[in-house]
Amino acid sequence: MAFRLFEEKHHASIYQRYRFVPPNTVKELILQYLDEKKGQPHVLAVDLGCGTGQNSRRLAPHFQEVVGIDVSESQIEEARAVPGFSNVIYRVGTAEDLPFPDNSVDLLTAASAAHWFNQEGFLKEACRTLKPKGCIALFGYTDQDLELHYGSCGDRLICIYEQTIKSLSPYVSKRVALANSKLLDLFDAIPFPDKKRIDCIPVEEDISVSNVLGFLETFSYYQAYKKAEPEAASALLRDTQAKLLEAMGVSSPETKMKIRLVYFCVLACKTQ
Repeated sequence: MAFRLFEEKHHASIYQRYRFVPPNTVKELILQYLDEKKGQPHVLAVDLGCGTGQNSRRLAPHFQEVVGIDVSESQIEEARAVPGFSNVIYRVGTAEDLPFPDNSVDLLTAASAAHWFNQEGFLKEACRTLKPKGCIALFGYTDQDLELHYGSCGDRLICIYEQTIKSLSPYVSKRVALANSKLLDLFDAIPFPDKKRIDCIPVEEDISVSNVLGFLETFSYYQAYKKAEPEAASALLRDTQAKLLEAMGVSSPETKMKIRLVYFCVLACKTQ
């Protein structure tokens, strides 16, 4: 079953602009694992639920070919509009029906997307398409572990963020809850005995107040809220921005703070 999110072009544009690019720390963990298990050459990486291609482009220097796959045509259009990556191609499709021959893929990866996959269908395709010693790498971050910092008011900023997330909680799907469990059920279901999980990979970035609001707008449960109550959803973002600016003692929404994300990563190797 494919969950269709960010189908409209506006939603895909928001995703392209405000979603975080996967950090080098996670990329290096994945490449190191692939090197240890399979070794060179790295021919084909398939980025599932690729969205607008942030993770696909990160992988491009390390593989002969990268294929990004997403169910949303709008997301794929946004990804294709980014120039300069001649070895990356994008296709509309799902993680449960991959257009690759048996034993042909070096790496199957998904950045903040695997919780939307049908578990049984995805794992069946992973077993079929991965080369011997090919690897799965699934990663993301959890909403609960996000922190905001600016001067001495970090605790207040985190409280404001948590209050906003609480307001959205009626619209959080079971699939998002799976992501926030760090894909525990999916990890247990992976049929490869050679697998591991890394649950705490902290990453800090600078982010403006306006981009914090844009980041919130990319959440699937914010989009669900906006669809149900558009005026209330817009008001929630305005109120959140006002509270953040007040807490920081600044007036410009372009003022930057620190955001701390805690990533997790699930790694598995097809042993045969």
